[in-house]
Amino acid sequence: MLKKLERIFALSEQGAKDLVKSTLWTVAANLSLMVPIGLLVLVLGQIISALAQGTDPAADVWGYTALGVLLVVLIYLIHWFQYKSLYIATYQESANRRIGLAEKLRRLPLSFFGQRDLSDLTSTLMSDCSSLEQAFSHFIPQLFGTAISTVLVTIGLLFMNWRMALAVIWVVPVSLLVVIGSKWLQDKFGTRSLLAKRAATDGLQELLETVKDIKACNQKETYLKGLNQKLAQAEKATIHSELATGTCITAAQSILKIGLATTVLVGITLLTSGQLDLTMFLIFLIAASRLYDPISAAYTHMAATFSAKIRIERMRRMEEQPIQTGVKQYQLQGYDISFDHVKFAYHKDEGVLEDITFTAKQGEVTALVGPSGGGKSTAAKLAARFWDVDKGTVTLGGVDVSTIEPEALLKNYAIVFQDVVLFHDTVMENIRLGRRSATDEEVLAAAKAAQCDSFVQKLPEGYQTVIGENGSTLSGGERQRISIARALLKDAPVILLDEATASLDVENESAVQKALSGLVQNKTVLIIAHRMRTVMGADKVVVLADGKVAEIGTPQQLMEKKGMFAHMVALQQESMSWSMPS
Repeated sequence: MLKKLERIFALSEQGAKDLVKSTLWTVAANLSLMVPIGLLVLVLGQIISALAQGTDPAADVWGYTALGVLLVVLIYLIHWFQYKSLYIATYQESANRRIGLAEKLRRLPLSFFGQRDLSDLTSTLMSDCSSLEQAFSHFIPQLFGTAISTVLVTIGLLFMNWRMALAVIWVVPVSLLVVIGSKWLQDKFGTRSLLAKRAATDGLQELLETVKDIKACNQKETYLKGLNQKLAQAEKATIHSELATGTCITAAQSILKIGLATTVLVGITLLTSGQLDLTMFLIFLIAASRLYDPISAAYTHMAATFSAKIRIERMRRMEEQPIQTGVKQYQLQGYDISFDHVKFAYHKDEGVLEDITFTAKQGEVTALVGPSGGGKSTAAKLAARFWDVDKGTVTLGGVDVSTIEPEALLKNYAIVFQDVVLFHDTVMENIRLGRRSATDEEVLAAAKAAQCDSFVQKLPEGYQTVIGENGSTLSGGERQRISIARALLKDAPVILLDEATASLDVENESAVQKALSGLVQNKTVLIIAHRMRTVMGADKVVVLADGKVAEIGTPQQLMEKKGMFAHMVALQQESMSWSMPS
């Protein structure tokens, strides 16, 4: 049963155990609230008996008072254990769920992120997890608990008087059919609401990320009009979802109310015919009044459970994504990177690399050049196993990178991408990301080598200055230099540089290249650059065009060949002599 609960509700083993425990405590809590009814009936019976015999009905008042106090204490303890099993355990499971999803995301290939947008993943981690947290603390255990306690109460009532029991219970299966029968309708509108909300979230996030471009292009009114439409659609879809759910649940709850009327009618009929005594009639009347409230609430819980199921399915799809695996212990024969007839595409039938073969040798600088879209950045990312190739092999030191666990593999790489990612933290800690065990002195040395010191000293708190989300307080060149400092600090045997100096001015570019020249000694360096003067010092140049190796050789050999590389150099030299027409 536990395995089934784990699968249905995307729970951990402990979460499934806690769900069972909280359900049982909910059953106990529901039944405990029926006990005062028994006490009340017992007191009424004693009073009626005493009055019939002409004795004092208040003779046993202290005994009943003590019993009542004992019941209050018992009910309190049961509800305390119910609270503990419901909320504390649920919040712990929710925390574990978020951590588990984050761990799953960490181990997924980047191809997964290329197929999902950021707001959707954020919504799953935050909104979906919060909704499930509420479902498992307020709805699902109560739903199961109410179902079990209702069955137990029904059995008890049937033993007492089957005709009265039927008068009380018949409305439950009828109203339940209404709720279950409307599940498809609730799922339909619930899914629409979820998709509409996600579209609105996407629009808001896009607005925040592109607000400068929107203003610069004078498209504020046009963009806001489209965003308002998305928000309106989300509002409309939510109203329709709530209306569909509310209508079905209210209809079911209205049917439940009829049960009280049938209990009274059947009870009076049996009472007047002498087939039922007054005490038993009161028991069923009070039982009916207490039984319908938790069932009515359970229908609301059932609707919430239907909604939670949609979110669970979204979460399960993420959890079922295949992860990149491999060995953690391996032996490399040097650090040469070799591409052997590699074929790769981000999407099926949309090839990026068709048949790539070349080797970036240790101790050499290998430059990847070519027109945009030729596959340069893709090749560099395949070398670090950010994706797995579709065909062929990529090896590091003679070992196929697809057989190595990604984190174990990346210990050998220091990477500087064109799109720098910084964290909302200090300059010092952003650089220390390259090697968490580095001392402050080592961080400062790397920062100075990457030409960071000149601008960091001007910041309000120097290296302890918090630089904002993704380094929002820094210029593009300053952010790039922090990224280079990370790579210098890591000091890995393989270095991947994707337009590492693209955001630097000429003076800083020369200084950073000088620092990098000391870094690359006896290492495998794969560099992507559009500035041909950056490439001219490389040991080998690989020209990629249309997903294939168009040319390969030293810069001098390719210049003499007068092919694509020579043409690119000529065009760039021509562009450097361009001036604004007068």
